[in-house]
Amino acid sequence: QVRLVESGGGLVQFGGSLRLSCAASGFSVGRYAMGWYRQAPGQAPGKQRTLVASIAADGMTCYVDSARDRFTISRDNAKNTIYLQMNSLKSDDTAIYYCNRLAPEFRWGQGTQVTVSS
Repeated sequence: QVRLVESGGGLVQFGGSLRLSCAASGFSVGRYAMGWYRQAPGQAPGKQRTLVASIAADGMTCYVDSARDRFTISRDNAKNTIYLQMNSLKSDDTAIYYCNRLAPEFRWGQGTQVTVSS
């Protein structure tokens, strides 16, 4: 059974850093293109999740413009875990962060809340 468990979120000051983790089970993260998505405050679950970073099976990474040069996505195949290192955090980064396979997505995990205070 596929399961995605995100962790590492929290309250951080403007300009701070966080490292998110996504522990996967039921499949191998190294076999698929994986991504970190976020859902801004006030959005209904399942609505308006935005892909902010992705890592292909061959290791190639891609970022949305607002995350480029600040976020780094990585993968540990041995731990079957995806990471998102977030630096220079801004208020606009406040959101619930989820990881998942790129379409077609698996069942979504619970996400991890990131709140950036100004």
